Amino acid sequence: MARKNEYSDMKEGERVDTVLSDTTSFNGVLKFDTSLKIEGGFKGRIISKGHLIIGENAKIRANIKAVSIVIAGEVKGDVEATERLELLPTGKLYGNIKTKKLKMADGVVFEGSCEMMSTVSRTEPRDEASFGRTGEEIGGVKAEEAAVEAS
Repeated sequence: MARKNEYSDMKEGERVDTVLSDTTSFNGVLKFDTSLKIEGGFKGRIISKGHLIIGENAKIRANIKAVSIVIAGEVKGDVEATERLELLPTGKLYGNIKTKKLKMADGVVFEGSCEMMSTVSRTEPRDEASFGRTGEEIGGVKAEEAAVEAS
């Protein structure tokens, strides 16, 4: 069970549904919909519609996609948190990050790149003030050239 304030993305009253203890080692594809805490070893791929907590002693070799992820252990692989990623002081991440919200504590080891996902859908049109600025390319034509061609 997670201690209060240890995993700040867990809402009051939420609990960890499943725990893979430090004596557990697992290989393969892991899919789940609620919450999972891994304290042991895992190698493969993790896909979730819920919350994932990587415990302090965990060693993970996997690409991960989940709604929210908290990393206190070691992860080697790319991580995508569709809502939120938190790296605790003991966390080590060797891979790329893709998330909407990122919280990184002092002492974290991170080697990779980070892409912050927009909260606005990419299919929504941009507002007129930011569309077609001078010098910006639209379909291979610079904005000022596009304006001249349109007139």
